[in-house]
Amino acid sequence: MTCDEARLLLPDYWSRTLSEANELALETHVATCEQCHAEAEQLGALWKNLALIPASSGDFEPGANLRGRFYDTLNAYRHGLESAPRRSLRDRIFSLWPRQPAWQMGIGFALLVIGVGIGFEIRPANPHPEQATGIELSQLHAEVNSMRQMVAISLLQQQSASERLRGVSYAYRVQPSDTEVLSALLTTVNQDSNVNVRLAAVDALHAFGASPLTRTAIIQSIRKQTTPLVQVALIDLLVDLKETEAAPELKKIAADDQIDAGVRQHAEWALGKLQ
Repeated sequence: MTCDEARLLLPDYWSRTLSEANELALETHVATCEQCHAEAEQLGALWKNLALIPASSGDFEPGANLRGRFYDTLNAYRHGLESAPRRSLRDRIFSLWPRQPAWQMGIGFALLVIGVGIGFEIRPANPHPEQATGIELSQLHAEVNSMRQMVAISLLQQQSASERLRGVSYAYRVQPSDTEVLSALLTTVNQDSNVNVRLAAVDALHAFGASPLTRTAIIQSIRKQTTPLVQVALIDLLVDLKETEAAPELKKIAADDQIDAGVRQHAEWALGKLQ
């Protein structure tokens, strides 16, 4: 007896209308099939609960064609399952791939490390192992940095502020010469809607401070800010970097009545530090 045949007999089994032969065959199958055994217990519990429902004053007897309609519906359902297009192995594998970019990048990084490790194990013998090892390590460092860059940029573009903060933390792990991550951080400083994310991005710019492009962009960013707290953080960054070229802009800020008084005062303090 198959599982489908057993399911069709379960209603008759609990209603005690099965023949002895079918009842014996069903009980034998249920005893050896965990799935059918579970379904039989569930249906049995439901059947017993239905028996506890008190009969109403106007007893209602189902029509003679109820059983026929039930099996017609069941057959139609089975036919639909059989005729439904089966998903390929490729589609089923892709359905397991996470939708969140952060998880995608994390899994991709893990696969990269695993792949490199396997590559080390199966690499052919080399008469100059020290030279080959140096090249392989250099390639590994480049691939790891590329993966970190992808993760940082992807996270900085997310809707969630917490995800963007994670992107800023990843920016600390890339090379200071990485212009793509630097551009993403500057965009975050100037345009991000969350003050905490902008402040974190300002701190992350310390690592890129050796670049003249970074210093110029920091000077230009001060007037683009609408939050005094971020303006003060940018001024502090210029002082930390000892950027004397910022003096003319700081003088303009200190004399601009349209700018917050606290920011103007901090600009004067910074001028004293940079002179």
